[in-house]
Amino acid sequence: MIETKKPFCRFFHVFCALEVAVENNRVVDACGDHGNPVSAGYTWPTLGALVLTLFVTACGGGGGGGGSDSSADTAPTVPPVAQTFTLSGTIQTSASQAVDSDTNDPTRTAVSNDSPNQPQFIPNPVTLGGYINQPGTGAEGRSRQAGDIDDYFQVDLLEGQHVTMLVGDFERADADLYLFDAQGNFVSASVDVGRVESLVVPRDGTYLVNPYAFDGATTYILAIGAPGAFEVQAPSQHVEIVPWQAVVAYKNDTQLLDASTAHEKVSRRMGLEQRAGGRGRGRLLSLRPELASAQQKHERLGKVAGKLASIADPAARAHWETLITIKNMRKDPEVLYAEPNYRVSALATPDDEAFRLQWHYPLIGLPQAWDMTTGIPDVVVAVIDTGILASHPDLQGQLVAGYDFVRDPASAGDGDGIDSNPQEPVDTTGSGSQGFHGTHVSGTVAARGNNRIGVAGSAYGSRVMPVRALGAGGGGTSYDVDQAVRFAAGLANDSNTLPAKPADIINLSLGGAPFSQSTQDLFNEVRAAGVAVVAAAGNEASAAPGYPASYDGVISVSAVDAQRRLAAYSNTGSRIDLAAPGGNSGVDLNGDGYPDGVLSTAATLSPAGVNFAYTFLNGTSMAAPHVAGVLALMKSVNPALTPDDIDAMLVAGALSDDLGQPGRDNQYGHGLINAQRAVLAAVEATGTSPADNPRLVSSASTLNFGDSSTALTLFLRNGGKGELVLSGLSASAPWLQIEPLAVDPVGLGEYQVTVNRDELSTGIYTADITALSSVNAVTVQVLVSVGGAAGGNDVGVIYVLLYDRARDETVAQYVSGGNGSDYPFQFTGVAAGDYEIVAGTDADNDVTICDAGEACGAWLTIDQPINLLVDSDITGLNFPVEFVVSLPTAAATTGTTRVGSIPEGALRRRD
Repeated sequence: MIETKKPFCRFFHVFCALEVAVENNRVVDACGDHGNPVSAGYTWPTLGALVLTLFVTACGGGGGGGGSDSSADTAPTVPPVAQTFTLSGTIQTSASQAVDSDTNDPTRTAVSNDSPNQPQFIPNPVTLGGYINQPGTGAEGRSRQAGDIDDYFQVDLLEGQHVTMLVGDFERADADLYLFDAQGNFVSASVDVGRVESLVVPRDGTYLVNPYAFDGATTYILAIGAPGAFEVQAPSQHVEIVPWQAVVAYKNDTQLLDASTAHEKVSRRMGLEQRAGGRGRGRLLSLRPELASAQQKHERLGKVAGKLASIADPAARAHWETLITIKNMRKDPEVLYAEPNYRVSALATPDDEAFRLQWHYPLIGLPQAWDMTTGIPDVVVAVIDTGILASHPDLQGQLVAGYDFVRDPASAGDGDGIDSNPQEPVDTTGSGSQGFHGTHVSGTVAARGNNRIGVAGSAYGSRVMPVRALGAGGGGTSYDVDQAVRFAAGLANDSNTLPAKPADIINLSLGGAPFSQSTQDLFNEVRAAGVAVVAAAGNEASAAPGYPASYDGVISVSAVDAQRRLAAYSNTGSRIDLAAPGGNSGVDLNGDGYPDGVLSTAATLSPAGVNFAYTFLNGTSMAAPHVAGVLALMKSVNPALTPDDIDAMLVAGALSDDLGQPGRDNQYGHGLINAQRAVLAAVEATGTSPADNPRLVSSASTLNFGDSSTALTLFLRNGGKGELVLSGLSASAPWLQIEPLAVDPVGLGEYQVTVNRDELSTGIYTADITALSSVNAVTVQVLVSVGGAAGGNDVGVIYVLLYDRARDETVAQYVSGGNGSDYPFQFTGVAAGDYEIVAGTDADNDVTICDAGEACGAWLTIDQPINLLVDSDITGLNFPVEFVVSLPTAAATTGTTRVGSIPEGALRRRD
């Protein structure tokens, strides 16, 4: 057990820790109490957003002035030479990442991919970072003068796969996405204006994917996911328009002469004819292609005309030429807006657009639980954290009144101490932690469901009470947290107020303080008030008890990945009660083209302010709200449930699927939370016996082996109530094998799926696993890559920067070109002092790393770079970089992504 004499509370995405140091290869705390041994080159878990206060020291080091006995003829004392040190480590990258081979960064030799006759080969699935620009735009660099208008990527794609491009500098540039077949014939395109371009592959085959710089310069992320995976819908591809028509309005349209002059000018230039509308409102214009001159056609289509030349279908040509003409009209300074004339009809309400990326919900049976309840508004989960972004569109209507218990105005960041506003202050300067941890946790509990946008919460019919106890940088005090707990439970507290209704469940995705008898007494009082408490176990990969998760009466939650395996960062030990999905952003095992982190509500920052979004994070902080949400579902069907009732069900195994050793163990506690079983147990506790509804379900809908994995696991279970027997299990391809690992007498349980690539030629392969039961059948898609495109693990040139926060400047830089999956770095001649290490790419060559569309990382994480107290040589400073993926909301229209709390000075590389 590691303790500290200086307790503090801090939230943790991936790490809940004490003040510690590494001394003689052992973890010790700030007061010298020894902990667990650390092997040389040990890599701390660094997935997602990791928060840790770490001081790296060694005993007996340092230098000093020497001397001899004084005498008259003794030479003057020579001042000591300042001692310097060496820092080294390795930047790690994921096999699912690739990079555009001709970015604007001149440090690396470019390999042209500008022509369909000279494409870059890429793997599938993949997350790729790139850069494109029109001539004369963007930062100085390799392509500023000549331009890099097109990138062409050749890739084998499957019918139904989604190709999505996230435009980095969408406020200043416009980029489009084209799809051609292997012969260069036009297949489809997404030509909207904004942050996202997306399309769907119509059939299996080899394709050319073409990001195109319509205007300006921008970085971008290209994500290719499995068939059926998430797609951000782009209007130009998914809605029907009236061909050869546009709705246009002009600036200064209240002045008849100016508006008429503008209209006449644009009409003459592009060959337009007004059919309806008039001054002060939109005008319906006809393009009339048969009357347009060659010059007018050029004004309409510009350089895009060549991309559309292979379209043989007249209707398809009309569709795309109309959209491209409207895009060019928008560039005219006299035009206020130009839009298609859309065809409309009544629509059914679809599910949340990013739900398919929430792999963590099917893993714990939430869709089956939702057949019984999605939660009720009277059930409230208090999220005690960094506060809330109450205006996030997926949290509208999902919140009840909360409170802010950060009493120190300097830490609060909102200009005062305790107050009734739990809103997390937005810091556009980058000086504080802005991972929006509390918003992410709250979204996992109760983000609004079935509203056509974003994600869904695990109990989206219930409500969240946001209670702020952690201030700037995610730090706080145990006293403030205790006051927040008291408020949430309806107990006397320093605000001298009580909520209208106490919370039913409290979620604590935080930690850092040691055991406190006063806090234990508080949780006893909270339980006596009928409030259940859930807490993150912590992310030290330690078996030592961590608090508040280890208090009696608190449900402690460890974390698993998409394969139901214990996450590398997760704490374990005798106090673990349950496991839940915490994620691993270093892999993409479901092949959706995005990292396997937990997706939830969040935001990105720009000088213009906050931009609501959805981000992937990892950690027991993400696991705990899954359990809190399931408890909310249980309380929704059985409001009389008490904490003692829940404990009894937990110990009886009624809330979970057993993992690890039979019965309770120190990794998974009583097992992986199973929402369907938990809600059914709560219903049965009322004396009601629901009708039998057995249903075969699987732990995943897709297994992605990529180009290197040979074995993955698949779990089959009864997702309902009643008898069900597995009657058949088969694979559709001879290279795919299925073997039972831990299966019950009726055939349900864990299976190992293996692939044999020996007889397969280069390409991407798909097969199906079909499971037949006495009730229904389930199909799981398998993706396998063989040879072909290189590029996995390559993110381009990485700039590793040594940053002095006190001076707000980069004091050293190491440029690493990579050697496969690793990028080694070393700093020599480093003076003693406090430093941070930040690393990333600079595809646009603007001398700033970690822009949107660029890879980024930090020791230990990008959300909270860690202070290194350097007074000796330090090795093993290993950490990952990855393309930071932030999915926009429908309301996200401004701003470009900037990384968490890394100061701007730490992102400025040396030119």
